[in-house]
Amino acid sequence: MPTPAIVEPSHYFGRLLTLVWLSFAQLVRSPSHSRRAEAARRSARHVLLLFVVIGVVIITLMYAVDVAEISLMPPRDTPGLWWVKMLTNFGKDVYVLWTLGGLLIAVSLAAPALHGTSRATLLGLGTRLQYLFLSVALSVAVGEVLKWIVGRGRPFVGGKANAFNFQHFNGSEAYASLPSGHAITAFALAFAVSAVWPRARVIMLVYALVIAATRLVLLAHHPSDVVAGALVGVIGAMAVRYWFAARRLGFAIHRDGTVVALSGRLKRVARSAFAP
Repeated sequence: MPTPAIVEPSHYFGRLLTLVWLSFAQLVRSPSHSRRAEAARRSARHVLLLFVVIGVVIITLMYAVDVAEISLMPPRDTPGLWWVKMLTNFGKDVYVLWTLGGLLIAVSLAAPALHGTSRATLLGLGTRLQYLFLSVALSVAVGEVLKWIVGRGRPFVGGKANAFNFQHFNGSEAYASLPSGHAITAFALAFAVSAVWPRARVIMLVYALVIAATRLVLLAHHPSDVVAGALVGVIGAMAVRYWFAARRLGFAIHRDGTVVALSGRLKRVARSAFAP
């Protein structure tokens, strides 16, 4: 049965509310892509491979590298590290999410005032921003739960270098070392941006690696913590990408299950409630 056309409200606030409602409805509707099963199987294989390979790397780092690496780092609060402290803030989840959220709000407020191609283009950007925001938000939320469950002590908590200082379900900041929250944020954002704009891949990888390095230099984490954070961030962004692709939002699915970003106008809202 064909879906009845939605009449565009004549006033700005009506168009704004309609846009917000349709954006939410598209995100939570049932998946409709005919190739979503292929994409799910392909994604599951990749996630399993990541878990096995990165899991081995994490365990190896914990036994062979973590203690040696943190012992080589300068003491905490070394005055000369002020620039590293500034740099590491670019991977702080609150700052990244507020930035993405602010951009998303700005797009939502501007789009109802535009018409035709300009509005469709802006709504396409809005879909991209939704994907970036949700990729980081989901990954960070999962990371917080893992930190609480694992309860790994940060470097030198307890007075000595100990890679196996655990107090599960501790909940304090001192025992929130694994996984690294900054690494989760940086790698989730790097994967998500690269998925939408593949040409930015190298720049975003460098960004994520630099943020991870600052956490080691500042003795905020062990090497295995930042690798675990990278794993959580990448898998989180992959999961959100599949969610969008299965609902035909911003991504297409090839016959072999490969998920690729759509070019041009991504948001079908522009052709429904707000068709020029």
